[in-house]
Parts: sequence; structure tokens; C-alpha cells
Amino acid sequence: MSSLQGYVDRRVLLVLQDGRTIVGVLAGFDQKSNIILSECRERVYSMDEGVEEIPLGLYIVKGDMICLIGEIDNDRDAAIDISTIRAEPIPPIRY
Repeated sequence: MSSLQGYVDRRVLLVLQDGRTIVGVLAGFDQKSNIILSECRERVYSMDEGVEEIPLGLYIVKGDMICLIGEIDNDRDAAIDISTIRAEPIPPIRY
């Protein structure tokens, strides 16, 4: 759990079990890895329309829904025109 402490106040990307991709600033977390994100946006991928960003604002994600969390390099992310990216959405994880 202490490994998340280094991400507090930094921009992170989460991939969730249902296939959603969420980007936001890690505002906090608890002992069950529940995550609080501020300035949050969902990135919706499509082969036809590129990436759409949907503003979510302040967002809470249950820890057991998170598959991956990583820090975003702000300079590299800003240099990418995400509207030109074409990708299949990530399918949900099935047990």
C-alpha cells in the first residue's frame, strides 16, 4: 500500500476490470486500495472516432476494480493528439 504514496498529487492512469480507462490526479487512497481521483476523465477508445475524453470531476474507484495504475508523463501526454488515436476498447475481464 505504501507504494501508492509516491503517486499522491500526481497524474495517473487506471485500467479497470470493466475495461474503462480513467485518468486523474491521485488525491488519496485507503488500506483497501480504494482510490480518490480529482480532475478525473474517462478515455473512451474507438476504431472509428479516436479517443473521447469524458470529464468526471472528483471520482472514487473501488480498489478491487483496479487492474493497473501508473503515473502519466505530463509532457508526453500533452504532446499526443488523442483524437487521432484509433484503438479497440479494452474488453472487460471475465473470471
